[in-house]
Amino acid sequence: MKLLHQHQHQQNVEKRIHHETTTWIPILKYNKEQGEDGSYKTEYQTGNNIVHEESGYLKDFSDAHPNGVLVQQGAYSYEAPDGQVIHVQYTADEKGFRVTGDHLPTEPPIPEGIRKGLEEIYAGIRRREQEGKNDPKYAETAAQRAELDYNGQYYHQ
Repeated sequence: MKLLHQHQHQQNVEKRIHHETTTWIPILKYNKEQGEDGSYKTEYQTGNNIVHEESGYLKDFSDAHPNGVLVQQGAYSYEAPDGQVIHVQYTADEKGFRVTGDHLPTEPPIPEGIRKGLEEIYAGIRRREQEGKNDPKYAETAAQRAELDYNGQYYHQ
């Protein structure tokens, strides 16, 4: 009896495997343009509501970037399993990859006390920089302090 049950189970699994197929999704639109200067633009749309557009170009040919910097900008959208349409915009360049979309979490606001503390710190830094510009002796002392800090040594005021 156990052997018969195993045989029937195996047949059911094989039937499911033969009946399961990948759904064919048509490509409704596909365009690609390639410029002689390295720029490009591409777009496509599929039958299951995926839409993608992207463009790119090279910029900033310099000693630091002899081959230039590739800048890519684009957007895509698709339908999530829950039916929500997801829209994403992105940029990739020398500053990294940045993405935006309403579905993405956002950072919480900085609490007021921390924000004020940071403003005071930055104000102090700006004051010191200004003093350094106006007083050569202050700049010399600041440089000595920075060297001591770098070496793990401490100073007294």
